[in-house]
This record gives sequence, C-alpha cells and structure tokens, in this order.
Amino acid sequence: MKNFVSSVKRFLTSEDGPTAVEYAVMMALIIVVVIGTVTSIGTNADAQFQKVNTALTPAS
Repeated sequence: MKNFVSSVKRFLTSEDGPTAVEYAVMMALIIVVVIGTVTSIGTNADAQFQKVNTALTPAS
C-alpha cells in the first residue's frame, strides 16, 4: 500500500501527469469534432438518398 501511495505522489508531481491530461482533453475534442462531422455527413447522405428514392419511385 505504501508503494502505491508513493507511486501516486510521484505521478502527481511529475510533468507527465499534466501532459497526459492535456492529451486526454485534445483527444476528447477531436472525438467530439469527428462525431459531429460523421453525423452531419450521415444526415446529408440520407437526404440525398431520399431524393433519389423519390425520383425513382413511380407515382401511384
């Protein structure tokens, strides 16, 4: 247990801790942008497929 506590203290005082947090924040922002982009592309593709479907479907 003492070993674990000293490891946590070393992690919190080292420079690697803040760097890891910065990378995590950057990764989260990138993921948000990618999800937004994929959602937008999917919505636009669905609209285009609906237009084609409407154009190809014979009127009853």
